[in-house]
Amino acid sequence: MKAYLDIETSYNSDITIIGIFYADGSVRQLIGDEITCKNLLESLNGIETIITYNGNRFDLPVIRNKLGVDLTTHYRCVDLMYECWQRNLYGGLKRVEAQLGIERTSKGIDGWEAMQLWENYVRYHDQQALGILLQYNRDDTMNLVILEKILQE
Repeated sequence: MKAYLDIETSYNSDITIIGIFYADGSVRQLIGDEITCKNLLESLNGIETIITYNGNRFDLPVIRNKLGVDLTTHYRCVDLMYECWQRNLYGGLKRVEAQLGIERTSKGIDGWEAMQLWENYVRYHDQQALGILLQYNRDDTMNLVILEKILQE
């Protein structure tokens, strides 16, 4: 079974959200204090393959450094960025989505704005900022499914 994973981080490189989209269409998002090695591994119970975009260089090393678990030793990890490169699709996930016509609800938000949204949530208890950030993360994970399908065509 596959899971599509994406993380968000803060200005000081802490993991703020771990989003996981499952093959059955459900989503799990670990937020703030919920982000522990135990909760992550429980969320990945039954998963064989983790799909990411730039995960080999960002998401997986950050998880290893912050949570002390190397997901590459427990799961088959596929980074779609390298498959995109083989098709001359370069840039971050949002840029590749734009090149392929993949839509997202959280259009216009980038990684820097995601950090600001988290900061607004933490400092001011801004629930709207958290909601936007969660949608952004959800889009990232759900669009990995679409990207994978396009790359398999």
